Amino acid sequence: MEHIIRPVQAGDWEKSKELRLTALLDPVASIAFLDTYDKAVVQPDSYWQERARASSEACRVITFVAEAPDGSWDGTVTVLVEDPEAEEGAVFGGAPSVPQTHIVGVFVRPERRGSGLIQALFDAAVEWSWALSEPRVERIRLFVHEDNGRAMAVYRKAGFEPTGTTIPMQGDPDAKEYELALARPAA
Repeated sequence: MEHIIRPVQAGDWEKSKELRLTALLDPVASIAFLDTYDKAVVQPDSYWQERARASSEACRVITFVAEAPDGSWDGTVTVLVEDPEAEEGAVFGGAPSVPQTHIVGVFVRPERRGSGLIQALFDAAVEWSWALSEPRVERIRLFVHEDNGRAMAVYRKAGFEPTGTTIPMQGDPDAKEYELALARPAA
């Protein structure tokens, strides 16, 4: 693969903003993301700079990108640390019972889908999660909308399995989000 998978750095905020806005224009964005293009596009530069800075510190959140040889970005995935001992407040899908990470913001440009980028991004997210020592992550989870079959297939191919947990879709309580998880491999 010609792309480099790497963490977002603080100075990457403009590319991060462009890719996020592109993702929010995707036809399934309304069921794939908890954000909208209309809300995101009006955010000040300081908002995007803070997102990139937080990722560059890789403490509680990290974003990985797939960077092409020409410097353009073709995909992204974000990993959030969820620790039952932490006092961060509400967590999407409920408070964790074990230390875990939560994958969000998954996107690959349509013209790059099927190229292996999503698996490479997931590999980076999983490797980073298992490498954490504080907290020592026991599982990695994500949520997928019941109508997002394409994403469900991608996540299952990456090894994530349904846990049986469902939650109502934010903003549409008649729709469901399924939790999928990947357990830490036995040592």
